[in-house]
Amino acid sequence: MEERSVFTRIMDGEVPSRLLYEDDQCIVIEDRAPKAPTHLLIIPRKPLVNLADAEEGDVPLLGHLMWVASEMARRLNLEAGFRLVVNNGREAGQTVFHLHIHLLAQREMPEAGLAEDL
Repeated sequence: MEERSVFTRIMDGEVPSRLLYEDDQCIVIEDRAPKAPTHLLIIPRKPLVNLADAEEGDVPLLGHLMWVASEMARRLNLEAGFRLVVNNGREAGQTVFHLHIHLLAQREMPEAGLAEDL
């Protein structure tokens, strides 16, 4: 049996986390190792390993995750500037193998060197 991700364990209530948003498709939590003053994780309830595993049927879910990211930015008054990042695979810096979107804000973000940011 494949090991469940920490995100699945958070959603199952086994690992504590500060939940900022939830609906039937996703949750939003604060990152435990923030790379910016605001660093949120938008996590689908569906346990996709990474973006490359998404199928055509996942298009509505992926769109919903982007909408939730923008809604969180609005709620936190971050419309002036925020960055969304999705790491796909170990070579891209993915460390939790359950698809998630990083929302980073309130820090100057360089144009290059994104790999060092996350």
